[in-house]
Amino acid sequence: MPELSYPQPGAATAKNRNLGVAVFLIALVAGAVYCAFQLIGDLESVRMGSFVPYLLLGIALLIALGFEFVNGFHDTANAVATVIYTHSLTPSVAVVWSGAWNFLGVLTSTGAVAFGILQLLPVELILQVGSSAGFAMVFALLIAAIIWNLGTWWFGLPSSSSHTLIGSIIGVGLMNQMLHGPNGTSGVDWAQALGVGKSLLFSPIVGFLLAALLLLILKAVVRVPELYSEPKGKEPPPFWIRALLILTCTGVSFAHGSNDGQKGMGLIMLILIGTVPTAYALNKAVNAAETQTFLAVSQQASTTLAKYATEGAPPVAAPRTEVENYVRTRQLTPATVPALQKLSEQIGQQVGASGSMANVPQSIVDNVRNNMYVASEAIRLMEKAKQPAFAPDDAKAIDNFKKQMDHATKFIPTWVKVAVAIALGLGTMVGWKRIVVTVGEKIGKQHLTYGQGASAELVAMVTIGAADVYGMPVSTTHVLSSGVAGTMAANGSGLQWGTVRSLVLAWVLTLPASIALSACLYWVFRHTF
Repeated sequence: MPELSYPQPGAATAKNRNLGVAVFLIALVAGAVYCAFQLIGDLESVRMGSFVPYLLLGIALLIALGFEFVNGFHDTANAVATVIYTHSLTPSVAVVWSGAWNFLGVLTSTGAVAFGILQLLPVELILQVGSSAGFAMVFALLIAAIIWNLGTWWFGLPSSSSHTLIGSIIGVGLMNQMLHGPNGTSGVDWAQALGVGKSLLFSPIVGFLLAALLLLILKAVVRVPELYSEPKGKEPPPFWIRALLILTCTGVSFAHGSNDGQKGMGLIMLILIGTVPTAYALNKAVNAAETQTFLAVSQQASTTLAKYATEGAPPVAAPRTEVENYVRTRQLTPATVPALQKLSEQIGQQVGASGSMANVPQSIVDNVRNNMYVASEAIRLMEKAKQPAFAPDDAKAIDNFKKQMDHATKFIPTWVKVAVAIALGLGTMVGWKRIVVTVGEKIGKQHLTYGQGASAELVAMVTIGAADVYGMPVSTTHVLSSGVAGTMAANGSGLQWGTVRSLVLAWVLTLPASIALSACLYWVFRHTF
């Protein structure tokens, strides 16, 4: 297998490359300054009597961004492996190019994946994220994910950051349930975990099969021998092949940023909500006109829910407690719908008394946000179970209320996206080589051909992009590395089974290892804080 090396570039090429790196670094510095000023501006209205919350906020943000940094050089390296090993781009240009498109992918992401991940967490920890248990949760799952990612990166194994984070969340949920007993906590949302697990389980299988199939179709339809040949020495491929490979690398990088970047965003929002709820519990971008719409929709939802209240049901003394019990147990009782109706009415009254989301008093803003979160989760579970059986028009009115509450509580400020994009971009530039060598040299017995690289990356780009649309997390690592393996098998190039066994072993061990690691860390932190 040829060693990864390039001839020394000419003076003009080196100058252009250095200029590109300089421009990218200037953009990152400018982004960091922007994030700092935005955060300081948001905190100006916050009044806390102690310095400790600010310290915890800083530590938690650094750890969350550290996770995204590790994610950058662990997962994003897969995107540049094919362009480097086909000599379409030099390593220095490839990592800067990929980092820039990861940056753009993060900035344009929807946030659906971010909040889908958070639904795996026990509801009481989300509602009390500013407590000692909440900080123990955030620190445990992030540090566990970072430790496992660094370990697999050190050995050059393309394991999944998505798998690692999901396992860490499950570990925290299980330990939290063990500490409080089965009746004291909601534990892990296994239905949501199963859906996420399916996407993570089937994505590498899809990557292997579709990449193999695409390569075979290309061979049958595009009969151009150059596309299926290995690189000749250190020479770049023909222009059109080079453009194709750069295009697919760009697509994978952009899709990775839009999907994987969201995992850190969701956790950062949890940190911000828990530490400085005055600034981040509610979306202050909701203006007065939108607030009036919210109030009208909440009133409509309350009226609609009243029609489904069980006759003769006892009066509800604590609506949110009753709705929380439903979210925790998934068991609909005669008191559930009346409680949700009362809670919806209460939310409307709380927001209406303030005039707009931005004016909700500091003393109740956290309570209002938690009321909305619990009500939204209850509606989501009712829609999923189709119980109660709402009439179509009624279901539409209730779902509209849910969307309004999600808009008010499940938002991501632009500066958070920029911060995550910076961490991903820097990570891509720093630690790419170990994973690139594994993908480029150690999966197949023969050198990666142009057609194999294009097929694997095209499938990865489409798969990750589709998952982002549907709000499902997938593993860039597994999709792309399995895609490369699929093209090797379809091409008859042979597989290095030692590497394949190591990849499968890392794939199998990631979930149990991260579950055990985060559970232990959560136990330690709960007894430390």
